[in-house]
Amino acid sequence: MTTLIREPCDDGVIRSGLSASPCAKSSGKWVLAATILGSSLAFIDGTVVNVALPALQRDLNATVVGVQWVIEAYSLLLAALLLVGGSMGDRYGRRRIFVIGVTVFAAASAWCGFASGIGQLIAARAVQGIGAALLVPGSLAIISNSFSEEERGKAIGTWSGFSAITAAIGPVLGGWLVETISWRAVFFINIPLAILVIVISLRHVPESSNAAKGRLDWSGAILATLGLGALVYGLIESSSCGFAHVAVISTLTTAIVLLAVFVIVEARIRNPMLPLALFRSRTFAGANLLTFLLYGALGGTLFFLPLNLIQVQRYSPTAAGAALLPLILIIFLLSRWSGALVQRCGAKLPLVIGPLIAAAGFALFARPAVGGAYWTTFFPALVVLGIGMAASVAPLTTTVMSSVAGDRAGVASGINNAVSRTAGLLSIAVLGIVMLHIFDRSLDGRLAKLEASPSVKQSLYAQRSRLAGIELPEAISPETRVLLTDAIDGSFVDGFRYVMLIGAALALGSAVTALLLIHPHPSSVPAANGS
Repeated sequence: MTTLIREPCDDGVIRSGLSASPCAKSSGKWVLAATILGSSLAFIDGTVVNVALPALQRDLNATVVGVQWVIEAYSLLLAALLLVGGSMGDRYGRRRIFVIGVTVFAAASAWCGFASGIGQLIAARAVQGIGAALLVPGSLAIISNSFSEEERGKAIGTWSGFSAITAAIGPVLGGWLVETISWRAVFFINIPLAILVIVISLRHVPESSNAAKGRLDWSGAILATLGLGALVYGLIESSSCGFAHVAVISTLTTAIVLLAVFVIVEARIRNPMLPLALFRSRTFAGANLLTFLLYGALGGTLFFLPLNLIQVQRYSPTAAGAALLPLILIIFLLSRWSGALVQRCGAKLPLVIGPLIAAAGFALFARPAVGGAYWTTFFPALVVLGIGMAASVAPLTTTVMSSVAGDRAGVASGINNAVSRTAGLLSIAVLGIVMLHIFDRSLDGRLAKLEASPSVKQSLYAQRSRLAGIELPEAISPETRVLLTDAIDGSFVDGFRYVMLIGAALALGSAVTALLLIHPHPSSVPAANGS
């Protein structure tokens, strides 16, 4: 995952499950152990990899486009295959698909750790995404189908609590591994955890499946993967080639055609992975648009935050991971409060106010320049953003769950979860274009004012796609090195500010969406049934 917090509606996926024959109480602790560790594999990977990006960019001599694809390859396959992964568990056995997903994830993690170049790492990350698409919905479905309705609340609480701990230690652990061992250790650490999950699952987790086994929507999954992949490729490549380049035009055109065909196919087949009829509910459609905007802002902006902290502000990887703790802890500590808020005043008000506060948090990230104390630069922004997200997540889950018929709540939650991941996938590509454009323009202006030799300037121009990861020539004076470093850092900060302000605008858009489309009490709205 690319964000530092759990995706929306994870709890909703679990709550929507039906457990006709829950597992024995003696197996409950083992089920939770397997699912918590399994979820943590994918979740830790999504948090620690961001902290490792500067190190692997340096070691693999990668451009920012290559670094983007390290994140995007994983997110693309996870987002596109998430819904079909859940359906495979229902059809072929939830434990079986979960174990297969963990195995694929572990093998791909080893490949990531041994990767000798950025191309190999990107390919391995794509395979990791396939594994995650099998294990993430599988872990939620196993919890849902292993506990009775009376015990499910306690199981969800245990799972959520450990997920919060995972979220808190993930960036710090990743930073420490990068700093003391290597960025490769970030991937190798998955292997012993995966082996433990597989052993527990095979020994103690009961198998379950859905008696009503519909046909898997492979056509939808393939079209979604190809369409999103072409769209992301076209957007990312446009940052270096320009939108007028024939390859970019043809790729984006192909993406539009594929995604249009995907919508047509989903509207016509009997068992679509994306039931379009659910979007007849104005509240459900509004909740997903809100999710797309808010999580797009979150995923896109937080991709660049670790790069800023490590490459520009000179934080160590461990310190950069620890710097993100206020955001995670505030969301965890206030999530129960925001859930209770829905009971008192409905979902609409929190879904307007929460994104507004989040927008203020994104805007505060535009304040810091280079240097300054953490407590007066990034800490206030992280606190405000955390409050805004905490006020939004629980009401969003409630809104999605309540806006459709009860027997469609699981599908609705899965769709919203996939929407949040797709939003992060696309926003990293789009905001990457903005960052590169502003960085290039700012660097040109700053270098024009410096008395550096043409060869030195040419060296910097040739590396501009590395952003703040540009390596300065060795044969320059200390004074020139300081001036050039300041120019590079200042150019990155200029681009970072634009990215954060766009994030604030997206969050504002999500607040407007809630104001216009979300019903104050979604449970009182006639629910769409998706049939």
